[in-house]
Amino acid sequence: MFKYSKLAAVALVAITAAHGAAFAQDASDPVVAKVGGAEVRQSEIDLAIAGLDPQLANLPPEQKRVAALSAIIDVKVLAADASKEGLENDATFKQRVAFLTERELHNAYFKKHVVDAITPDEVKARYEKEIAAIEPQEEVRARHILVKTEQEAKDVIAALDGGKNFADLAKEKSTDAASEGGDLGYFTKGRMVPEFEAAAFALDKGAYTKTPVKSQFGYHVILVEDKRTQAPPALEQVEPQVRQLIMRDKYVALLEAAKGAATVEIDDPALKSAYEQINKPQQASPDQPAATGQPAEQQQ
Repeated sequence: MFKYSKLAAVALVAITAAHGAAFAQDASDPVVAKVGGAEVRQSEIDLAIAGLDPQLANLPPEQKRVAALSAIIDVKVLAADASKEGLENDATFKQRVAFLTERELHNAYFKKHVVDAITPDEVKARYEKEIAAIEPQEEVRARHILVKTEQEAKDVIAALDGGKNFADLAKEKSTDAASEGGDLGYFTKGRMVPEFEAAAFALDKGAYTKTPVKSQFGYHVILVEDKRTQAPPALEQVEPQVRQLIMRDKYVALLEAAKGAATVEIDDPALKSAYEQINKPQQASPDQPAATGQPAEQQQ
């Protein structure tokens, strides 16, 4: 088990980078600790836990809470000493604070006008649009029996012609132990080796191959149990991806409007050319809305 001091050390970097918030001053946000004259409230603990290093994500809740509190205390005691030395008046420090403030304003604006602005109706409409653009694919459900030699495959086909059950033969004869009774489930084109795929999709439902199918794995006898058009994924399955598409479009539109209203001047010709190149067309993504910041939706 990690010692709390080690937990705090790992958490410290994430805590110092955590995003600021206004903490409610009421009974639902109790004081957890005091560091000198500074209070540490539960809301600050919650914020710190959200910013813990990923390697601490699977720790039990109480261990994460202790790690977060320990890191906050470490930050506050050193911040107090830094204040005594007047480091908040250092020019480099002020420049960094200004930069971080702008980054957080960017993220807050992104969250308000992109993440929080997405409605269920928008998600449903975009899902339906994306599904409509997908060309339906045929898929088959097949079983196979894999053997080493062509003669073994021919013997299997003869047994099937004589009325033997395919699944029973697969359990008895097939060298593919991964499939139960030779069952491969449903698959679309592009999932199997070419020889196998060509034979499977050429068969009618209920039919099996009358000649062995050779592949790099050996010789196959294939039975197609069903054919159907692949059903699209349910909205619940792909909602996160759909939201990402909407966020991307909203973010790009937001940036284009803001840049259109702003004057951007880049003095370095090479830098200006490179900037214009990567922004034509705008390739911004909600995964990386700012070169130095994280997207607002990851800060909730």
